[in-house]
Amino acid sequence: MIRGVRHFLELIRFSHTVFALPFALLAAVLAWREAPFRWQDLCGILLCMVCARSAAMAFNRLVDRRIDAANPRTSKRHLPAGLLSVPAVVLFTVISSAAFIASTLLFLPNRWPLVLSIPVLLFLLGYSFAKRFTVWCHYWLSAALMLSPVAAWLALTGTLTWTPVLLAGAVYFWVGGFDILYACQDVEFDRERGLRSVPARWGVDRALRMALWSHVGTIACLLALWHQAALGPVFLTGVILVAMLLAYEHWLVRPDDLTRVNVAFFQVNAIISLGLLGVGVVDVWLGR
Repeated sequence: MIRGVRHFLELIRFSHTVFALPFALLAAVLAWREAPFRWQDLCGILLCMVCARSAAMAFNRLVDRRIDAANPRTSKRHLPAGLLSVPAVVLFTVISSAAFIASTLLFLPNRWPLVLSIPVLLFLLGYSFAKRFTVWCHYWLSAALMLSPVAAWLALTGTLTWTPVLLAGAVYFWVGGFDILYACQDVEFDRERGLRSVPARWGVDRALRMALWSHVGTIACLLALWHQAALGPVFLTGVILVAMLLAYEHWLVRPDDLTRVNVAFFQVNAIISLGLLGVGVVDVWLGR
């Protein structure tokens, strides 16, 4: 039983929830400056984020199981390795999807989360097919993750303003950039299998430059957010530190040395997402 739970958590890379959840929580913290705080809203954000991501990741593993089996880098994942069965993962995906939709009821009487839950879920699941027909699949993934701050703000306020949009923009360029970096590991495999990606289409060197410019867009959006949301010096300091971390990330990953991609992808990006949430919370608290 415990081993089975561990396998499912590993399948969906549960620990990587830190890439999107902090931005949903940061949007909530900013929204709570105007909207009343309710514990059920906080629970709703946590459950929706975990369930939606679990459904999307499990579905991705289902759709890509034959590709993963053929790729030496991913051949030991749970479905190709036989650690989990296809019916079990299908059931897990269905349960996670249903739990996501049900979790939106916590935001009532605001009906927008419930109304939009199925279109959002379909968009998240649709990413799994993107690399079969577009080189811009990285930005489908980033668009999926950028929904988290927008959805959190809409769930709490029932409206949209520039604040969540700018935060979503930062997530969009950040995720798109680091997913391009990550895809550089599979450039030859993707070309052989006819899969689409920026590195497979234009090469690693050009892909790294595109990722760099994407991360420049991240900093631009964060600076615009700092101004639009009337945040203070703590958040601005955090933005400067994020810029330094992204520079370090690009220093780690080079055209002739992709051995440190995982360090850049997992460790540096986790620090960025959690760090921005931390400085945002402190800045809002000091500004009360």
